[in-house]
Amino acid sequence: MNTLSCILTIAAQVIFAKGDYGYDTFRIPAIVQAANGDLIAFAEARRNGAGDTGDIDLVMRRSSDNGENWGGMCVIWDDAENVCGNPAPVLVAGSSRLILLLTWNDGHDSEKAIHGRISIDTRRVFVTHSDDNGYNWSPPREITADIKAPEWTWYATGPCHGIQLQKGPHKGRLIIPCDHGVFGSHYASHVIFSDDGGESWHLGGDVGEGNESTVCEVRNGRLLLNMRANRKRNDPENPWRLTALSKDGGRTFTKAAFDKNLPEPVCQGSLVSDARRTVYFSNPAHTSERRNMTLRKSTDAGRSWKKSVRLPGKFAAYSDLCILQDGSVAILYETGENTAYDTISFAIIDI
Repeated sequence: MNTLSCILTIAAQVIFAKGDYGYDTFRIPAIVQAANGDLIAFAEARRNGAGDTGDIDLVMRRSSDNGENWGGMCVIWDDAENVCGNPAPVLVAGSSRLILLLTWNDGHDSEKAIHGRISIDTRRVFVTHSDDNGYNWSPPREITADIKAPEWTWYATGPCHGIQLQKGPHKGRLIIPCDHGVFGSHYASHVIFSDDGGESWHLGGDVGEGNESTVCEVRNGRLLLNMRANRKRNDPENPWRLTALSKDGGRTFTKAAFDKNLPEPVCQGSLVSDARRTVYFSNPAHTSERRNMTLRKSTDAGRSWKKSVRLPGKFAAYSDLCILQDGSVAILYETGENTAYDTISFAIIDI
């Protein structure tokens, strides 16, 4: 059962805004804290419009003072007029290495064309890394053949942070939540994993339904996967998030079930857990419109959500959460008063 949410009164700080740096729109936020404490905010910088295809670059900004101030924008990947996006970062514990999963497609191809196999190219998956807390990044390396099944069409990493398992027999494993399309059929959520610090990647469990997904570690090393549902926007039937559990480090998942405490308008969300296995979840908490960005807190591994706060901004869409080194919760999220895509904003929240 949920309790009534309160509305957060602090002002969120704008990190990317429509029109900045010569780009039309910034979308698809992800955030990670590097080993040196720096916060790195990632986004897709969409050159000529707000749509999902065309000339899209993967960019970042950095804060070295816990989000008080942010440096200028840096471009991580610009492949001419093609799509470079879907950032999914993860820190390798005990090191300064950051791993960043990404996807690519020809800028002339739409998701519909890729899913229908009438596109110029297909959706491809890449990985890059930084060994200096995100100041420099290796050239993106393609791993599509290792983690994409032959019958799959569309592919998305995250978009949100990945995790490294802290307990259990698979301690140290890196896990990235993903989704894919099956040719002539459905979309579904899955994960990929690495047991060697991001050098090699393998397919994990396929839930069989769902879409964009986010994952966290809950008690006893188990995984909770939280997924965008496959339904048409504004369809009132089952306007809830989907969830599934894994007890084997992400190799398999239980059958997906609706969490009727988590309304959604068909949109991405973000899930994170802290050292005490307190779970936090963010999404636009509305059954039909992308608005009301809400952060929720669970102390029982996501079975119930007893506390929540509403964030500033009339409209809202994608988000990502990060547990900071001091234990506080940071959010990077799309929001605006005119559309959900006016800005990508940042806040640290006490809940």
